[in-house]
Amino acid sequence: MNTSLVYHKSNFVTVVKKRKPVLEKITPAFGSSIHVHKHGAYVGESKPYWHYHPEIELVYINKGKGKRHIGNHLSYYNNSQLLLLGSNLPHYGFVDRLTLNGSETVVQFRPNFLGNDFFNIPEMTEISHLLERSKMGILFGINTKEKLGSKIEDLASKSGIEKILSLLEILNELTNSEDYKVLNADGFVFEIQPQDNTKINVIYKHINENFHRHISLNEMSEKVSMSIPAFCRYFKKVTGKTFTKLVNEYRIVHATKLLSESQLSITDISFECGFNNFSHFNKLFKEFTGKSASKYRSELKLMVTHE
Repeated sequence: MNTSLVYHKSNFVTVVKKRKPVLEKITPAFGSSIHVHKHGAYVGESKPYWHYHPEIELVYINKGKGKRHIGNHLSYYNNSQLLLLGSNLPHYGFVDRLTLNGSETVVQFRPNFLGNDFFNIPEMTEISHLLERSKMGILFGINTKEKLGSKIEDLASKSGIEKILSLLEILNELTNSEDYKVLNADGFVFEIQPQDNTKINVIYKHINENFHRHISLNEMSEKVSMSIPAFCRYFKKVTGKTFTKLVNEYRIVHATKLLSESQLSITDISFECGFNNFSHFNKLFKEFTGKSASKYRSELKLMVTHE
């Protein structure tokens, strides 16, 4: 069982100071086709707020807390995480200076970094299926993290063919893992167009900064210079959700964070997260997480112990 406080909904993100979201350009070191970056403290990388890249990304955080937004998936993690994100899957960064307590290792490589046909040969069938599945975002559980975490971190010190062989070994181990869940199971309907990317960034940023209060459709539509009907159609098209549904997801995720990190009463937490009706909060919390807020909090200590 994966106990990283992940439910079928959840996440928002610390606001990164960077402006317009653009295609993130990743440049491996000279003589290498794999980019590996490991750091033990947040270094303030200038990543776009809502970004994507053609490279597949393997992320291992050995200790930290944070919120993740990957495609249509929103969630909160309490201790560590191991993720595999496919090409062009929009996502936010996962840590900031307040959330990283250990180290983060990020491995990025093009799907064809070994040639256009390498993963099509029979011996690579399972890895090819894994990389295809990663387009929806894969979260691996505690058993896989414990088995592969140090191997992923060791990639930072390898070079040449040794780095390639180690990465293939890790990918092969991931294909054998039954300890995972697909995050973006419903698919992400966002079409990567510069104008859409800018607009959705404005929307997410505004929700992220204001979800604790009422955000009207009129306010949001004016923010992106659209009529209310046009905004509603656009938002549903690019996210697969209604605006109200997404805002409530942001609120519930923040509630899971406060239940984990604060001593506030559940009633106070519901109001802190922008809910004016406590019973409505309880109903949505159970709908999104599968349990009541009180049960969530009572199980939290045990879950974190097993993280």
